[in-house]
Amino acid sequence: MLLDAPFDPARHRRVVVVGVTGSGKSTFAARLAAATGVPHVATDDLMWRPGWVQLGPAAQVGAVRPHVEGPAWVMDSLWSATRDLVLERTDLVVALDYRRRVSLGRLLRRTARRLVDREEICGGNVESWRQTFSRDSILAWHHRSFGKRQQQIAAMCAAPDGPPVLRLTDPRATETWLHSLERARVS
Repeated sequence: MLLDAPFDPARHRRVVVVGVTGSGKSTFAARLAAATGVPHVATDDLMWRPGWVQLGPAAQVGAVRPHVEGPAWVMDSLWSATRDLVLERTDLVVALDYRRRVSLGRLLRRTARRLVDREEICGGNVESWRQTFSRDSILAWHHRSFGKRQQQIAAMCAAPDGPPVLRLTDPRATETWLHSLERARVS
């Protein structure tokens, strides 16, 4: 169901951000957490170990559980294995539902920057040129998962029994909204 009232930081204390790969979930979640004064949960950092070893489903649930049991958090993605656990505690889902050209453009810029800077991500891993051009690359994942993620967002918006969804479709409007929250926090 779509959010039927304005965002309320006092009421929306447990927030999960969803969207396609490259939509800016982690950046958005970190800024929303800072603006609302609640912890940011970097989900990919919980799910990956050095050498790009991904936790199995049971371990994923175990890694997320202590965070979602807390009174307030902004989680920057929703993994399949943890979906039910997270959504049953979620006060609000923020869906970054942007066009493919937006998310793909962001993903290309981010990947290029990480390749050049050798930036550590996801549990201390770094992206490599070989990985970037493999079948399992983040770029290939974007292509394979884009339609499915958009369908999941549409289903969450239509679900009468799930948490409310704030669906954001315009990056400029998202930035304006987020900036207003950040200014309010400073005031």
